[in-house]
Amino acid sequence: MQAGGIHVTELVFLLLLFFVVSFAVLARRLETPYPIVLVMAGLVLSFIPGTPHVQLNPDVVFLVVLPPLLYAAAWQTSWREFRFNMVSISMLAFGLVGFTVLGVALVAPLVFRGFDWRLGAVLGAVVATTDAIAATAIAKRVGLPRRIIDILEGESLVNDASGLVALEFAVAALVGARTATWSGGLLRLVYSVVVGLLAGLLIGLVVEWFEQFVEDGPIEITLSIMVPYATYLAAEAMRASGVLGVVACGLYLSRKSSEFFSAAVRIQAWAFWDALTFLLNGLVFVAIGLQLPYVLAEIHEFRFGVLVVYGLLFSAILIVLRLLWMYPGAYVAYFVRNRIFHHNVQVPTGKQIFVVGWTGMRGVVALAAAISLPFSLSDGTPFPQRNFILFLTFSVILVTLVLQGLSLPYLIRALGLSGAEGPDCEEAEARSLMLKAAIEHLEKKRGVKSEDFASVSEEMLRLYRQRLEGAEQDACATPERSSVLAKRVELIRELARVERQTAVQLRNQGRINDEVLRELQYELDLTETKYALASRRMKRD
Repeated sequence: MQAGGIHVTELVFLLLLFFVVSFAVLARRLETPYPIVLVMAGLVLSFIPGTPHVQLNPDVVFLVVLPPLLYAAAWQTSWREFRFNMVSISMLAFGLVGFTVLGVALVAPLVFRGFDWRLGAVLGAVVATTDAIAATAIAKRVGLPRRIIDILEGESLVNDASGLVALEFAVAALVGARTATWSGGLLRLVYSVVVGLLAGLLIGLVVEWFEQFVEDGPIEITLSIMVPYATYLAAEAMRASGVLGVVACGLYLSRKSSEFFSAAVRIQAWAFWDALTFLLNGLVFVAIGLQLPYVLAEIHEFRFGVLVVYGLLFSAILIVLRLLWMYPGAYVAYFVRNRIFHHNVQVPTGKQIFVVGWTGMRGVVALAAAISLPFSLSDGTPFPQRNFILFLTFSVILVTLVLQGLSLPYLIRALGLSGAEGPDCEEAEARSLMLKAAIEHLEKKRGVKSEDFASVSEEMLRLYRQRLEGAEQDACATPERSSVLAKRVELIRELARVERQTAVQLRNQGRINDEVLRELQYELDLTETKYALASRRMKRD
């Protein structure tokens, strides 16, 4: 980012935040995933005179933006589903990345003038990684089955590591004029994966131990900000995968956080990380759209119309390569999971495979990888086709994100995959078992304490039995029962709003002070949040 001083930098940053907030509101109004709207908005803004001069720095992306986004994504990933789908995820995160690099290395010399297989491998490695936020944000909004979303999330968490290792190897072979070998690349990948995972787990263990001595929201949130950066830098210092280190640390601490986070800290941490990830993603997607003038300014040997054709052609090649890999890859994963790991999963349908193949959207990691390419080779000559690679990468991001992202809802509905999961009976069963455990605990404590405690215990038993009865009625409810539940939830939220308005009036009349109001609002906020989640869950089901 070029700026004339700290005040100019602050002004540019504020303008970017304004763009993010404004276009995110527009995305909500249009019911369109915000990554698509923000990229398009940035693209339009880039051609308006006076728009802030913002240029992506790959170091900022890899060292500042990527670690917390990966950490937050890993924190929200279910380890059970991640482990269960590991074979399918690996076929995409490692197999598809390798197939993409190989495919582009073979095809690029036939399509683009001045490319050989080594330069094609560099281009393939740059665009091999998919974007975590774009694909899953779109998939969740349109109601894809949970199994598909789990695989897409897992792929986008892991393939950054394999793609960046492939890029390192391809660039080294080109810049240093070394002969690339499969054994060297495989050993480098194994080292990067194993050491990265060990670094992440080790830091996770240290953080878990430290959390035993801390019970303070601001301190623990500050620690959670430090963790992804420390993990990424530690793994990178050992020339291992910082991406996998952060993912491993995030998965481990997410699973252990139920034991060391208090209820208050958990609520504060979720709110903070929701805001931080939205902010970082918003800035990144707007910045992607703003890059086009810089990309075009470096290319002089092609007319704009020719560049558009090349961009569309290369995007089509990548989409076809992904689809070509999907079908054999999915059936190999099915065979391995059933015959070797005995998962007893159903064979994926052609429709499901096609949808996963269609969600190969690229994002900021691909663009940062292209920008990070060196400017010269070891002999001092300019890096061949660097600017053209940067343009092709930008084109792929734009085409896959916008074209595939906007068409995905219609495709899912046309294939009949939208909302195929039905009610979440697993959650309902968990609620019932939790209430039964509480009732059993209360029954054991009856008669152990004083008579006063016995009366309280009986009261609590009646309350929990009523809750259990309601939970069992709500479990996998019929459409008629769901309609009644939805009306009940809406009425409870309406009553909470009435209570809040009354509390504000009491404060305005001077009958309570602001501290009392904040306490009352906090209780009402918890109630309303609880039923807001229930409302969203019923709409999803």
